Amino acid sequence: MMEEAIRWKWGHRILDKYFSGTTMHYRQIIALFIPILIDQAFIMGLNLINTAMISSAGVSAVSAVNMIDSLNIFLFSIFIAVATGGTVVVAQYKGNGNVKKVSEASASAVSVVTLLGVVVGIFGIALHVPLLNLLFGSAEADVMSHARTYLIGSCISFAGIAIVEAICGALRGVGSTRASLMLSLIMNVLYVLLNFLFIHGLGLGVLGMTIALNIARYGGAVCALYYLFKMDVNLKVRMRELFKVKWEMFRKILFIGFPFATEQMFFNGGKILTQIFIVGMGTYAIAVNAICSALAGAMQIPANALSLTVITVVGICIGSGNVQEARKFTKSFLVLSSMSFIVMGLIILPLFHPLISLFDPPAEIVDEIFIVLLVNTLVQIPLWSISFITPSALRAAGDAKFTSMISMLSMWLFRVVMGYILGVVMGWGVLGVWLAMDLEWGVRGAIFLKRFYGNKWLQHRII
Repeated sequence: MMEEAIRWKWGHRILDKYFSGTTMHYRQIIALFIPILIDQAFIMGLNLINTAMISSAGVSAVSAVNMIDSLNIFLFSIFIAVATGGTVVVAQYKGNGNVKKVSEASASAVSVVTLLGVVVGIFGIALHVPLLNLLFGSAEADVMSHARTYLIGSCISFAGIAIVEAICGALRGVGSTRASLMLSLIMNVLYVLLNFLFIHGLGLGVLGMTIALNIARYGGAVCALYYLFKMDVNLKVRMRELFKVKWEMFRKILFIGFPFATEQMFFNGGKILTQIFIVGMGTYAIAVNAICSALAGAMQIPANALSLTVITVVGICIGSGNVQEARKFTKSFLVLSSMSFIVMGLIILPLFHPLISLFDPPAEIVDEIFIVLLVNTLVQIPLWSISFITPSALRAAGDAKFTSMISMLSMWLFRVVMGYILGVVMGWGVLGVWLAMDLEWGVRGAIFLKRFYGNKWLQHRII
């Protein structure tokens, strides 16, 4: 008992020193973080399950889903970036104590993000043939057939996921991460259950996956809207406010969201280009990349949760005018994020073979999957956090243009160019493409750290 008391006292002191201040206490930060962590864990875990389930339809189905997911992320990121802008504005008004503006910002975020979701979805459906031929024309015929089905189905679902993400983003902005978690869980658990029914029960393969996706996302949207209008007590949004045009609030949200959306388009466009490199290496290479991405994503669960949490924490600090604590909390999040990769690596690597069996990969590619995963696990310990946590903090303070410009340039100058050189020219395959990604993390992260330790990122005013 004495030893437990000593450990608790020591842990309390550490948390109090690095995660408490006049703006927020460590208990508040933990209350923000835990629901986001659970949400990220469920999303990534369910993605693993979904990838494993679709693998029963064959390597071509897995390859097609992985190919289109890279394009989906490109299209999806446009309105998700604007939703992040809404989170930042809501968080700063929350820190400022302006309840009316919190409501207006939330309503505006839902309106503009939903509209973008509809527009992007229509764009993807209308241009699906030239997009597929341009990006993945070298893929095998059966892979392209699956890809066409999955792309159209995904685009149809964009309006639903846009509503959910906008509402969840606003909820995170005021610290209502439990509500955000529940809405996300409803949508994602429904998706997995329906996937099991349509893929395994009815044998519909990729078509079943797209049907499940749409039912889950629009079902989630209905639940999110019901919660917003009938149950929420923090945002206080009324339905009629969604149809009011508040240009000043739109401008504030887009001040953060538009540069971030542009960044995400260029950033994910670069990822699509590296995906094209991998498509040219054959179906097995696509499968290696898909499985490595799923396992690497599992390792990033805590860090991704921290990256989302720091937006709210720094946004509230900046809104209340406490710059010193915005710096302090960001440093603490950086260290904690890097430590999380050590823990996740020690958990996942020893379980490599049981995890890999979920995907039922051909024996020829198992060793390559392990090498790519091992190298990436070691590299992301020092580099991932400075490349993702730092810009989240900068963006929460309003420094959106700089972070977006650096992300775009580093992606195209380093990841794309070096990915081609290492992966294609030098013949290192998927490993070369991933090493280029790791290099880009280091370059981008070093620039963001330099910015963070200066003062220019604090000179922006949103509210």
